[in-house]
Amino acid sequence: QVQLVESGGGLVQAGGSLRLSCVASGRNPYAMGWFRQAPGKEREFVAAISWNGGSTYFADSVKGRFTISRDNSENTVYLQMTSLKPEDTAVYYCTAGLIQSATMRPFGSWGQGTQVTVSS
Repeated sequence: QVQLVESGGGLVQAGGSLRLSCVASGRNPYAMGWFRQAPGKEREFVAAISWNGGSTYFADSVKGRFTISRDNSENTVYLQMTSLKPEDTAVYYCTAGLIQSATMRPFGSWGQGTQVTVSS
């Protein structure tokens, strides 16, 4: 089972940027993605990237503002977030899974998450 460790969260003002990182233990030949969970809400898909980085997918709410990338030599996936909004406030989790219908079906292994708070 892949072990995942997220980092890079923090407090930022609306309109600001953050870059999240997720390091996976060992070789990880799967699509990777980011999900988020706001208080009182279900966990939702944010972005995903194919194994070779050739394809990326985004939730409509973040399209044009977030980018996802990966460095397989470092077993790391990144989420660059720009033009942040208060509604982006959530705990962000990375995971491995399958790309389906331009979203991701996670295998079920999650890291501890990293908190992103966007102030208005």
